[in-house]
Amino acid sequence: MPKNPILQSFKFAFQGLAFAWKERNFKLHIASTIAVLALGYYCQVNKTEWIILLLCIAAVLSLELFNTALEKVVDLVSPNKHPLAGMAKDLSAAAVLVFSIASAIVGIIIFYPYFFN
Repeated sequence: MPKNPILQSFKFAFQGLAFAWKERNFKLHIASTIAVLALGYYCQVNKTEWIILLLCIAAVLSLELFNTALEKVVDLVSPNKHPLAGMAKDLSAAAVLVFSIASAIVGIIIFYPYFFN
C-alpha cells in the first residue's frame, strides 16, 4: 500500500524543523519568539498587534530556515572555500538580519505604548 504523499510531506517538514533545532541561530530565534509571545500575553496586545507579531515571527523563522538550507547547499556544492560561496552565505544571513532588525523595530512600536504611556 503506497504511503500518503501529504503525510510524507509533513514528515519531511518536521524532520527539517528537527534539523533546524540543532542550529544555534534557530534556537536564538525560538528564544526570541518565546519572549515576544510572553510579552504579548503580558501586555494583552490586541488582535491586529498579534497578527503583526506572528507574521514577523513566522517570517524571521522562515528566513532562518532558508538561510540554513542555502548554507548547507553551498557547503555541498563548494566544499572548498570560494569567494562566491562565502558571498552567497553572507547575503543569505544578511536577509535574516535585515528582517530581524525590522521585526525588532515593529516590536518596539507595538510594545512601547504598553510601557511608556
